[in-house]
Amino acid sequence: MMHSMACNEHPADRLCDAIERVGAPLCVGIDPVIERLPKAISSLPPLDAIRTFCNGVLEAVSSDAAVVKFQSACFERFGFQGMEQLGELKAYAKSLGLQIILDAKRGDIGISAEHYAVAATADGPCDWITVNPYLGVDTILPFLDAGLGVFCLVRTSNPSGDVIQSQQLEGGATVAESIGSLIHQAGSAYIGNRGWSALGAVVGATKPSDAIVLRACMPQQIFLMPGIGAQGGSVEDIGACFVDGYGALATASRSILYPTPKNDWQTDIANATNELATALRVGGPA
Repeated sequence: MMHSMACNEHPADRLCDAIERVGAPLCVGIDPVIERLPKAISSLPPLDAIRTFCNGVLEAVSSDAAVVKFQSACFERFGFQGMEQLGELKAYAKSLGLQIILDAKRGDIGISAEHYAVAATADGPCDWITVNPYLGVDTILPFLDAGLGVFCLVRTSNPSGDVIQSQQLEGGATVAESIGSLIHQAGSAYIGNRGWSALGAVVGATKPSDAIVLRACMPQQIFLMPGIGAQGGSVEDIGACFVDGYGALATASRSILYPTPKNDWQTDIANATNELATALRVGGPA
């Protein structure tokens, strides 16, 4: 059955609008690590330092990034206070016009998945969430039916993922390609007015040759592509995944959050973001 979503409510349509706003398909990962925060705020209590840092990051990236991806674990480690802060930061990001991905990598089924789907927006706004599809479509559908966009793990950027994801199955496809086909089939019921599904895929920017094969498997899926910068992925590596400038998000975290100090930390982050956004506008997807 085709699930109906109005244009202004569909996650993929909102994402395309956000890309048009800044002119670049850029996602910045918000992964605060106490030990790496700028010296200027390092003397603050941990949660105060993280709040100050993340607010500063959001302000610095909002002119050039379409999306921010909050790593839930960085906040969950602080218990309820961390989750409260995550909610406040998501609300602030939304006020700046940013689309929000909650990087929580959920992976349960049934009523548990339904609870997780509600939890994604319980403490603040959320547009997309990451999900591990190992348990099948039952893992995914509760999030889609709650109105969220979903990025399913298909071909990840971590090296040890190769052991599982590159395995060849009896029919000749790899595990990643098999999951990609499942995502394409399930996502066909959730297409927005722009032609993109609310069910997308995580495909590492460090796996460019695999990404080309997976694009053929998933022509309507938006790719969340982590690994730009610190992990070695480049704008050139992901160019084939775009269709008329859409269909993928170049995602960088450490290279933007913790650049080589040259000015004050917020200016350095803004400059790093602008540099990557400019590369995407000039040399990236056509």
